[in-house]
Amino acid sequence: MLGRTSSLTGENGSNRCRFRAGALIAAILLCAALFVNVGCKKQEQKAAKERAVNVRVWTAESRSLRPFVESVGTLKPYDEVVVSSELDGILKTIHVDEGSTVTLGQVIAEIKETDYQLAVEQATAIMKQTEAALANAKLEHQRKEALYREELVTKQQFDDIVARLALTQGDVERAKAGLDLAKERLTKTKIFAPMAGSVKEKKVTAGDYIRNGTFLVSIIRTDLLKLAFSVPEKDVGSLREGQDIVFTVDSFPGREFRGKVKTLYPSLEEKTRSLLVEAQVLNQGGSLKPGFFTRVTLYTGPAKDTVVVPITALLYDNSTTKLFAVEGDRAKEKMVKIGRKYGEFMEIAEGLKAKETVVTVGQNNLMEGVLVNVAR
Repeated sequence: MLGRTSSLTGENGSNRCRFRAGALIAAILLCAALFVNVGCKKQEQKAAKERAVNVRVWTAESRSLRPFVESVGTLKPYDEVVVSSELDGILKTIHVDEGSTVTLGQVIAEIKETDYQLAVEQATAIMKQTEAALANAKLEHQRKEALYREELVTKQQFDDIVARLALTQGDVERAKAGLDLAKERLTKTKIFAPMAGSVKEKKVTAGDYIRNGTFLVSIIRTDLLKLAFSVPEKDVGSLREGQDIVFTVDSFPGREFRGKVKTLYPSLEEKTRSLLVEAQVLNQGGSLKPGFFTRVTLYTGPAKDTVVVPITALLYDNSTTKLFAVEGDRAKEKMVKIGRKYGEFMEIAEGLKAKETVVTVGQNNLMEGVLVNVAR
């Protein structure tokens, strides 16, 4: 029994030793695996941090540019007048149509003058009658005055002739005024153009019976035009009369037209918070037409040196604007203050100098100090 027990005890001890040795080896291997795994992860993280971000860049430039404001507007006639009749009657002739060019004082329509000619003749006859009565009253006054001096007529008789002379003089003046009025009305049977221009609209036809105030035609002046457009409230402080404008119209692609600011309206439009501005445009050749839609550039000052970058380089974060510059092989975040927009470029008023390299593509993936690779 004792021999069997010792035999069993020896085998168990040997097994325990072997188990402990295996456990130790397994622990060593596990630790090595963990160390290798952690080391690999650190190497991978380090490699990920140093991975370069591909970007495209542009060199900031200093350009001599004129500050301006952009807007859209509409061309209008410089002047427009509605020609109306001052008389009642039948329209005998009308000498113009829509689009006709007229000169100052040109006859554009005539009213049948028969009634007005007869009125002149009637007023002339009355004038002659009153003049004859006045001449007779003057002769009688002279006779009565001589007799009154010799006391051959009473004062009452003399006063009567004096009163009659005054009445006939008044009749003559009224007759003369009536004749002048009749002649004036006769002249108004011919209707003249009050200004040079073009006929925009015609409302009547020969044979129509028209009354005083009837709309006949409208005439617009087109050798000069007005260009009306609005300027936002933030730019109003830079506006002045006489500033230059350049504008384009769809009818003449690639062609620029010019004008000067003539009128700044006294108050802003409340709904749009903008100021209405009118410019004067010389319409040489008559190629521009009232009603054309225009794209306007208003220059608000002389040319000045301005640092500009492409608009695509800018990033907006609430009220701040930033961009990324490249210094060496690293991204540098810069807060900037922007100015005016010049086509596809933006003025940088503060925060960037000319010749600095800025990122125009890929900046959304950048942070301060990130490694960058400039794509060529």
